[in-house]
Amino acid sequence: MKKLEKGLDFAMSTIMSIVMLVLLIFGTWQIFTRWILNDPSTFTEEMLRYLLIWAGMIGAAYCFFHDKHVKLTLLTSKLHGPALTVATIFNEIIVVLFVLYVYVYGGGQMMMRTMASGQLTAVLRLPMSLIYACRYPACSSFCPRSSAICRCMRSPKLRKGANKSWVLYRQH
Repeated sequence: MKKLEKGLDFAMSTIMSIVMLVLLIFGTWQIFTRWILNDPSTFTEEMLRYLLIWAGMIGAAYCFFHDKHVKLTLLTSKLHGPALTVATIFNEIIVVLFVLYVYVYGGGQMMMRTMASGQLTAVLRLPMSLIYACRYPACSSFCPRSSAICRCMRSPKLRKGANKSWVLYRQH
């Protein structure tokens, strides 16, 4: 399990780094062609749009994977012991179910519909099903988050976090 987690971490951070570098290069090119040459590049505008969506999806997956996402601790800050473990496991189950339904099922349905219609992007003339398919790498990295449920069951030790709220102790 540790090798899988390290592999996913490396893959997501590498992909995110490459996407951010390409966003920087294309964004700079877009500004240069728009303001200096007075002839904006159309392909970079569309590429930037789709790369930004992909960066958001991979970035969200990366934050969830490392438990660094925005979350409300109103309830969990008042819980400790077994009640906190149960709340954490319930939260993990809800996240996994949401991801499976919205990203995997919903994204798959959207991809199938656009594949059947043959819809293409406006400038690049890429199949829209390919654009929607980029959701799958992001949501597949969400699913190992369910391994946190196993961590809760294996090691329900708690420690006081730096932010003065109770957090789940993660063994490394």
